[in-house]
Amino acid sequence: MNQVIKTILNRHSYRGRYKPDPVPREDLQMILEAGLAAPSGCNKQTTSLIAVDDPGMLQKLREVIDPPVAETAPAMICVLTQRKNAYRDRCFSTQDYGAAIENMLLAIVSLGYQSCWYEGHITDTDRIGDRMAKILGVPDEYELVCILPVGIAETEPAAPKKMRFQERAWFNSFPQG
Repeated sequence: MNQVIKTILNRHSYRGRYKPDPVPREDLQMILEAGLAAPSGCNKQTTSLIAVDDPGMLQKLREVIDPPVAETAPAMICVLTQRKNAYRDRCFSTQDYGAAIENMLLAIVSLGYQSCWYEGHITDTDRIGDRMAKILGVPDEYELVCILPVGIAETEPAAPKKMRFQERAWFNSFPQG
């Protein structure tokens, strides 16, 4: 099977504990580059990224994440967006950062690490992302919308139960009746 397809089909969200092994900067840079290589609506490039691997900074960020997640990950990628109109009055920043996140999740797994896309937890009404952005010195024109913990998993990620292909994908038209 093609390696890219194999990685896509075997990637699962990991919410468990991580081994303390640091993630080398070269690997973090490769993951960031994969994210920045994602398509962007009208090439507005609304997604920016901050990799955090300093233990002190990770601790400061974890102190504002309530309830806690990714407490043992040795690195974290913070995903930022800028809400810019791309075509007429349409903004595609959500699609832009979604594509960047998926590229990074695939790169993370292909390099032997695990992760999970945490967004709702970060952008909920308590605005954890805003507090994290302040710690990171992010300018006001950016919004921190997601975090991706990065590290070597202590356990294998469990595959979620998926609906059958025929329940969600068809050829030529939506099934009738």
